[in-house]
Amino acid sequence: MRAICIFITVMSSGWMASVYADSLNEAIADQVDAVTERVVAWRRDIHANPELSNREFRTSALVAEHLRSLGIDVQTGVAHTGVVGVLKGGKPGPVIALRADMDGLPVTEKTGLPYASTARGEYQGREVGVMHACGHDNHVAILMGAAEVLAAVKEDLPGTVKFLFQPAEEGPPKGEDGGAKMMIAEGALQNPAVDAVVGLHISQGEEVGHASVRPLGLMASAQRFDVEIMGSQTHGARPWAGVDPIVVGAQIVNGLQTIVSRQVDITQHPVVVTVGQFEAGVRNNIVPETARLSGTIRTFDPEVRAQVHEKIRRVVTQVAESQGATATIDIDPGVPVTFNDAVLTGQLSPTLEAIYGTEHVSEPARITGAEDFSFFQEQVPGFFFFIGGRPADLPASKAIPNHSPYFYVDEGALPLGVHAMSRLAVDYLRAGAQ
Repeated sequence: MRAICIFITVMSSGWMASVYADSLNEAIADQVDAVTERVVAWRRDIHANPELSNREFRTSALVAEHLRSLGIDVQTGVAHTGVVGVLKGGKPGPVIALRADMDGLPVTEKTGLPYASTARGEYQGREVGVMHACGHDNHVAILMGAAEVLAAVKEDLPGTVKFLFQPAEEGPPKGEDGGAKMMIAEGALQNPAVDAVVGLHISQGEEVGHASVRPLGLMASAQRFDVEIMGSQTHGARPWAGVDPIVVGAQIVNGLQTIVSRQVDITQHPVVVTVGQFEAGVRNNIVPETARLSGTIRTFDPEVRAQVHEKIRRVVTQVAESQGATATIDIDPGVPVTFNDAVLTGQLSPTLEAIYGTEHVSEPARITGAEDFSFFQEQVPGFFFFIGGRPADLPASKAIPNHSPYFYVDEGALPLGVHAMSRLAVDYLRAGAQ
């Protein structure tokens, strides 16, 4: 009889745990439904009022006010404009961080949406349009919604959730610190110490209702390079009397393209070298004294990265020398590879499948975009995933890339994102509390 009683007790305990899990999952789903309308409103408001990196004053104030209204402990001014919220559950357990990035881009919006941005800002000394062309407005609204959902079930949470609203993911202005690296340096992953971190990114790469995640290396490391070419100014009618830095710069751009096309085994090592900025001159008939180039480097392997950097330096300096000019190059440390912890990915992927459906969760190829979420992943196990924002009636061949002035998303992605972030936090805490 004693053995039978023990068996019944164990079965009863398992049944109670299952009922508890189902009940909490249902409560989360109900809260997601309740908050969806506000999430859409927040997203549109943030989209209409974008702010550049390290200048996210309005956005961070909106976030902090919302978190405080939920009874969440709030710290502001982290890495200039970052916000950290701490929600302690009613039961002991681990600590998970959920992260959203807040900054917009120096892009003039051309979507024609009724809530399109008309904001202006200053970037590198120039007045520019400002737009949430990378979807960070969605990330902020989703995490604000997840905070409300989790606060509503606070007493049932076996652990603590930290909300990291991060500035300057796109990179702080040159000469300034910022972003995830600065948040870490200022203690965002401490007090309490974080055990795991989760982040997401929206794009039109997938249709709304789909998600994707890849274990290990997901997104590339990225470094910015800046080149200054010194020539000799002369009249445009007598170019032989000087050294034309524009022609030198053009030859450098062409030379840089041969690094990927002719000097790297791209069947084994994806590499990108892109020049995104070329500035020189003030008048049509004057050969200027200087020219400036700026670009980005994307790699997945540290050894290949070092080789590519060396090749870039060689092209820049030797091409300039061959034309009688001089050139200097600066390559910043950039961000590391976005690397999903294999164990954590195995643990949390079923949660994505529960929200999106197994048939709607895929493993993407490696992505040459970069994310400074990778700095958090260097400190604690991290899980970074993508959610689809492409409207169902838009073919994949017509998908609009992030950073385009025409970028937009189907807002049906928002409640799914809220649900996913909320359940990922809860499922992680429940697993760690067992």
